[in-house]
Parts: sequence; C-alpha cells; structure tokens
Amino acid sequence: MANPWWRDAVLYQVYPRSFADANGDGIGDLAGVASRLEYLEWLGVDAIWLNPVHPSPNVDWGYDVSDYTGIHPDLGTLEDLDRLVADAGARGIRVLLDLVPNHSSDQHPWFRERPDFYVWSDEVPNNWESIFGGGPAWAFDAERSRYYLHNFAPQQPDLDWWNSEVPLEFERILRFWFDRGIAGFRIDVAHAIFKDRELRDDPVIPGLGMRRRYSMFRPETHDVLRGWRALAESYDPPRLLLGEAYSLEVEQWAGYFGAGDQLDLAFAFMLTHANLDADEMRGVVAEIEAALPTDAWPCWAGSNHDIGRLATRWAGGDEARTRCALMLLLTLRGTPCLYYGDELALEAGDVPADRILDVATPSRDPGRTPMPWTHGGGWHDPWLPLADSSRNVEAQRADHGSTLHFTRDLIALRRRLESLRAGAYAELPAPAGSWAWRRGDDATIALNLGVEPVAIDGVEGVIALSTNRSRDGERVDGDLVLAPSEGAIVSRA
Repeated sequence: MANPWWRDAVLYQVYPRSFADANGDGIGDLAGVASRLEYLEWLGVDAIWLNPVHPSPNVDWGYDVSDYTGIHPDLGTLEDLDRLVADAGARGIRVLLDLVPNHSSDQHPWFRERPDFYVWSDEVPNNWESIFGGGPAWAFDAERSRYYLHNFAPQQPDLDWWNSEVPLEFERILRFWFDRGIAGFRIDVAHAIFKDRELRDDPVIPGLGMRRRYSMFRPETHDVLRGWRALAESYDPPRLLLGEAYSLEVEQWAGYFGAGDQLDLAFAFMLTHANLDADEMRGVVAEIEAALPTDAWPCWAGSNHDIGRLATRWAGGDEARTRCALMLLLTLRGTPCLYYGDELALEAGDVPADRILDVATPSRDPGRTPMPWTHGGGWHDPWLPLADSSRNVEAQRADHGSTLHFTRDLIALRRRLESLRAGAYAELPAPAGSWAWRRGDDATIALNLGVEPVAIDGVEGVIALSTNRSRDGERVDGDLVLAPSEGAIVSRA
C-alpha cells in the first residue's frame, strides 16, 4: 500500500468500562461509546482502540479472556459491537479490538477441555518469574498434578504455540472479527507469544536482574506475525496489526516490523518511559529513527491503561507541560495514540486502598478512572472513583482556550499539513532544555522543556499553533523565542 490509512491517522484508546455508561449501572459499555461518537468525530480522531471487550472473570479486567469471539455482558452484546462499528464507520472512525494471544483465562473452556493448548511441566522447570508480583511463573494444578506456566497472574495460563492447533484457533478468531468489519487489532504482549521449547532459565545479569530471553522474545513469534500480516492484507482494505512489542531495546523492538511483513505499527515504549526532558527524548527519537527498517512506522503514546496518564507521569499536573507533551506526540514522524482524557490534560485519579481492583502491584487503577463528561462527572456510582472532574469535556468544549480545543486544533493542523503526517523527521540545533525538529519542508516544531527562556535560531514562517494560544498567527523571522514549558509549530506552507 502506497499510503495506508493508519499512517495519517490519530488513534484514540478507549477503556470501555471507564469511557461512557449508557445504562446507568456505573460500568462503561459499548452503547456508551456509541453515544459519544459525535464527540470523537468533533475531536477529529480516525480510529478507536477498545481495550478487551470479551467475556472474562475480570481478574485482569478483560486480559484474562474466557471467550475470544463473545462480548462481556457488562459491556453489551455482539449486536452492540456491530452497531458501534457501523455507526463509527458512518462518521469515518474505524474500530480496533484488543487481541490477547499469549494467555487466556483459566476459565476458558480450553483450560479444562484442551489442556494441551497450554504450557505444562511435571515440576517447576526453570527460574521464570511472574510479571505480576514476581515469584515463580508456575502454578500447581491439583487436578492434573502438574505445573502450568503463567507469565502474568495465576489465573492467566500461557498458551502453547508449539501446539499447531493453537495458531489455527487464532486464525479463526482473527477472521471472525475481520469478517465483522473490525479494522484491526492491538496485539497484547506481541513479543511473548512463543516460549522456549526447552524451557531454559532466563539469564540473570548482576545489577540488571532477569532478562526475559527464553520466557519471551522468541524468534518463532516473528513467524506468527508474518502469518497474521498475510491474513490481514488478504482483506480489502487490509486490516491493521498494532503491536505491544514491549522491549526497551531499540534494535529488538525494531525487529517486530520485519521486512515490512510483520507488525504495521508498534508502540515505541522507549519514548513513553523516557522523562519529559529535551535531551533524553531527543536521544531516544534519534535512536529509534536510526533503527527503524525502511518504511517502518512507529506509534507514539504517552499514556495507556498500564502506565498511567501523561499529565501526571510526564507533566506533574502542569497543564502547559501537558500541552508540550501532546504537541510532541502529534508531530513526531509516526502515528500518535491518545488515551481517553489526554485531550483534557486529565490526571491520574485518587483510588483509595479499599477501592483498588487491579491485580497488579503497584495498582494501575489511578490511570483507569472514569472519563469526566460534566463538572459532576456524568456518572452514577462508577466502578472506579472519578478523578478531579474540574477538567471535564463539557467545560472544556465551551472554552476555546482549553487543552481540549488545543488538542482538537492540533489534530486538525496535522490533517491540514501533509508534512506533519508524512514528512521526514530532521532534528534541528536547539539550546539546552529545548528540542526542535523539522517535518518535511514546511513545518518546524520546537519545545522548551527547560526552566529558562530559549531562542531557536533559523526559524522562518508563521506560528500555526502554540501551546500559548495568544501566539497563534505570529510571524517568525529568524529567532523563535519560547518561554519555559512552551511549544510552537511554525509553518511555511
């Protein structure tokens, strides 16, 4: 494809239980998402990624799947999803689902009826550790008097991809959803599908800890992704494969694109886990740009359901710095993915200890609190407590100076300027504490993430958008002066 839709797109992650509640039971649902499509169209996003919507005991809130082709009754029905896909499509918005191929729930019928679908051992065979809470990644099953592998919670047994019937089941699952009009999948832990056949110990490096070389990151996983890519491209239009290839080693991460035959997009978590610091982020992006295979396309995110909210993690609650973060995500070369509430500068919620529902430690619940639609939140007794609803959609939509309008205008500018969508990335000289780059021939982006004013030399054009909206339209002839926590996009178009 010369220009697949997702290269120009802005993605938007929806955590369904926390986005919008249509029936008033305190749990967000698919009908709630459908009721907010007008808002998403107004904001300007091109696709929504829904966190898992399948039946699940909710030990890990949907990531322990008990039926890969059903819908959790808390969220609605298969017909509700079909309506959402159709209604979103009528507004030019595609729908992506979450695929969880590494493990299922222990309540999935496979676990009792097809135990050969899982990884077993007569004894604890190695030093592999669970990601949730540490400790051995092996649990004893009394019924079979054997141990099964769980890289995550004990209720999430890992599937055995060496069994040739497992890949066939997942091909069936992908076809089921693709045939219903789903535009693609975000693939959970895409790096961890295969395990070492010999179950060898993961290496432990002094000072660095365990390196997951045998429990994850196996070369056979690349063959799975190649097969899925071929399947996705057999559809018209081709379906998107967006991977959570969770490696902070750039070369390893870049390998999941293959030769243009594996993932279409992969989240660049090296940037996500960097500090909002000009020198650090500049270096990360330079390393990513150098490592990417020809024509590969990264996906940028500052927030998600696992790592929390960028307004808190990156910006420490400073709304001006949050706008800088949004500007960088939407102007780097690649596809940006916003997490619901990013556009409001929504911070992490306060979830008291007696309200925590997450299986992981530390809890990820503060990053999953409900979307505030009104000053009171717009929810009745929600499943998690609301964050500060002073930053809400109703108030910010009425305020043209709000971060919501800033984000909307940033998305619109990205759509208007081809350089911001398709132009090459070129780093520019910038003073300490600042970061500047050019996209294509006619767009310059500069951020001052330091504590002193800076001047970026050699900038010509008009400020198309500034984090300080009073500067929009200002002419720049040589020096772009930026206050601390200020950013600007200068256009020559």
